[in-house]
Amino acid sequence: MRLTFLGTGTSFGVPQVGCDCAVCCSEDVRDRRARSAALIQDGSGTILIDTPPELRLQLLAAGVRQIDAVVYTHEHADHVNGIDDLRMFSVLGRRPLPVYGPPETLERIRAGFGYIFDDRPPFPGTSKPALELRPLDPGRPAVIAGLPVLPLAFEHGNLRVYGYRIGRLAYLTDVKRVAPPERAELLGLDVLAINALWWRPHPTHLSIEEAIATARDLGAARTYLTHLTHETGHADLLARLPAGVMPAYDGLSVEVT
Repeated sequence: MRLTFLGTGTSFGVPQVGCDCAVCCSEDVRDRRARSAALIQDGSGTILIDTPPELRLQLLAAGVRQIDAVVYTHEHADHVNGIDDLRMFSVLGRRPLPVYGPPETLERIRAGFGYIFDDRPPFPGTSKPALELRPLDPGRPAVIAGLPVLPLAFEHGNLRVYGYRIGRLAYLTDVKRVAPPERAELLGLDVLAINALWWRPHPTHLSIEEAIATARDLGAARTYLTHLTHETGHADLLARLPAGVMPAYDGLSVEVT
């Protein structure tokens, strides 16, 4: 199984508009962070996690030609607003694309993108995404695109956000803490992808120090930090992290044993 980070930035992205800081002006391509999304690929199928605004460009950069399912973490704009770029996959597949996530997230998507779900066929000569919404219950395993997926619920301000365990991989973004029940489901990981906003505390996201402590507590063999801001350049962050913990970057692909 392979995990590809399509985007590793926060809602502002990096570089940020109007910012002249060292990271925003960096020539290191690893410091260019689109909004967060990921791809899980296996012989059984391909799962896309979230649809950020840059989705089309991310999929082109990764050479993606097929998606079998989409799973959403939550309904914030930086995680859903690229949904129209799913149109090509339902057109090519000639069938609705299954879309999974928290029930309330899917309902917000249905309401916010009503043209997709209004049951009216597209005007002749045009197209729109054909999506089939399938809510997931936290803690209840599901088979998605042929892969065993365990959705888990976490705190994110006034929202709950889903993280996903797929085999020995877990992808957690916009998480503030991992409570004991979810911790028990996340032991024995080969790869952990987890949000790490910046070094200082944040009310709805893990800080880098908190993410490191969480990774140690879970005992993952390898941890990749994502959802990063312009406060941390890749090279500097890599030099400051302990063994086994690394910053992810857009386009990074890792094999999961």
